Amino acid sequence: MVNVRIAVLVGLTAVCLSACGPSGDGGGNPGTGGAAGTTGAGGSTAGTTGSGGSVAGTTGAAGTGGSAAGDAGTTGSAGTGGATAGTGGAAAGTSGSAGTGGMSGRGGSSAGAGGAGGTGGAGGRGGTTGAGGTGGGGTQAWVGTWATGPQLTETGNNPPSPPGLTNNTLRQIVFTSISGSQARLRLSNEFGSGPVTMNAVHVALATTGSSINMATDKAVTFSGAASVTIAQNQAVFSDPFDFAVPALGNVAITIAFGATPTGITGHPGSRTNSFIGTGNMVSAASISGAVMAEHWYYIVGLDVMAPAGTAALVTLGDSITDGRGSTTDMNNRWPDDLSRRLQANAATMGKVGVLNQGIGGNAVLTGGLGPTAQARFMRDVLQMRGVKWLIILEGINDLGGSSSGATTATQLTTAFGSLADMAHAAGIKVYGATITPFNGNNTYYNADRESGRTMVNSWIRTTNKFDAIIDLDIALRDSADATKMVATYDSGDGLHPSVAGHQKIADTVNLTLFSTP
Repeated sequence: MVNVRIAVLVGLTAVCLSACGPSGDGGGNPGTGGAAGTTGAGGSTAGTTGSGGSVAGTTGAAGTGGSAAGDAGTTGSAGTGGATAGTGGAAAGTSGSAGTGGMSGRGGSSAGAGGAGGTGGAGGRGGTTGAGGTGGGGTQAWVGTWATGPQLTETGNNPPSPPGLTNNTLRQIVFTSISGSQARLRLSNEFGSGPVTMNAVHVALATTGSSINMATDKAVTFSGAASVTIAQNQAVFSDPFDFAVPALGNVAITIAFGATPTGITGHPGSRTNSFIGTGNMVSAASISGAVMAEHWYYIVGLDVMAPAGTAALVTLGDSITDGRGSTTDMNNRWPDDLSRRLQANAATMGKVGVLNQGIGGNAVLTGGLGPTAQARFMRDVLQMRGVKWLIILEGINDLGGSSSGATTATQLTTAFGSLADMAHAAGIKVYGATITPFNGNNTYYNADRESGRTMVNSWIRTTNKFDAIIDLDIALRDSADATKMVATYDSGDGLHPSVAGHQKIADTVNLTLFSTP
């Protein structure tokens, strides 16, 4: 949470929109289009060329539109050049709407299918910059089960050297939220000072420490190849792979590196141990002689192909959301605790992926660690797969370094309103969380900054920018002194919640906010 400033690569939050994965992450592959039948079920010949994707007649059979990995847009209109089947329909069948890639909205996966028949147009085009998500023409979509926000790794958090990552193996553990039988990884070199080569990448169910269940070990490919080189400032998706991703389970991601750059993309606040071994140990049952690091490197997302009615919640925040005050390797950050509640609740069980986009020391406006919340909003919220809901809990670092609480409060509320507007434009519901008390054993608190916090919280409670309010200020504050947290919820610095405090945050969230999308 220390307000250290680092150089941020401006404009990289939206890189690799066309190079991130199979079929692109926003917009399906072109549908094959349906060609008009010459006799059709109802006997009509094809219509003239239309401006949309091929549209089958009323009884047209489903064809073979965009690929399931293509994330066709939920609200996308058809592409250009398709033909329109006659009113009598194409080949017999049911529900055959066109194979439109669509303008990418937030997603989709199994793209709609083209009508069967003769030689109609090329089908709809894939969308432009979609973020993936729910919807599309099919019944399934890519939805995130785990994610983290990457940044340039500061010197003190670089991989231990020796052994370092070059020509060595790194095994990292992530805690999933929802299950699936098909998955894909997202890896990022966004802040690298050069390309990074991964000679092999495997996934498996983690057991204890660096050990894995060998029966589940699975090699991951990239455009069919076992290895991948990620260019500087880029990110990639793996090919989709069959893998039984558990809900609320630990998955090991093991990478055997080739060459690595000196500038490392990572996430310092993993609250989870990673294991570095010498040489290629990608398929080892455990990493013998491992050097441990409580950080993640290069891994930024794990998605599952999920059924209709499944969507993701992004928790956008700073070190409180990142898990400061929680227990290493215990996955008891408040978003983890919330995920457990959602899984135990009949109405939301298996339906809500939780994507923790907290970055320790992060700010909304300027400074702080990692790209600011405003700078990373496209990458860490709008481009996440299947996002339906967003919780914003941030601003304490802005206030903690402020020379004028009132000025900072005004800037924060303006920024929050803008972020909410962008999320709403993408069809995402936004929930505003009030800023928690921070009077205690830290350098942030003074009366002026407390006044700024009060101003921000008052705005959050009364604005029409949010779909609902999660009042963490009231939930955690001491009834005898509203500037402080209840001692039980305080990790000891007056700023970050304890394990009990993280659970209290999760318990304060109303689960009815996450209705079926």
